[in-house]
Amino acid sequence: MPARTKTTIRIPVELLAKIRQVKPDDESLNDFVVKALDAEVRRRGLKVLEEIVETSEAILQRSGPQPDSTPYIRTLRDGIEPHI
Repeated sequence: MPARTKTTIRIPVELLAKIRQVKPDDESLNDFVVKALDAEVRRRGLKVLEEIVETSEAILQRSGPQPDSTPYIRTLRDGIEPHI
């Protein structure tokens, strides 16, 4: 089991009542909240990733593929004036 830390959260009374209605009797409130928070964090992370992919695709459509910048960066790193 991963390390855990104690924290205090304030849950609105109405939300707590809804949680108690939907959570299984054999599951603790703590476990229910941890699972829900984990799912939400993953969902938001995936949403951000999807936004990055969509933005990358839009840029590719607008400006086409970009040349590989690795050789240019290497010349800059080596202190050589690149010829552009």
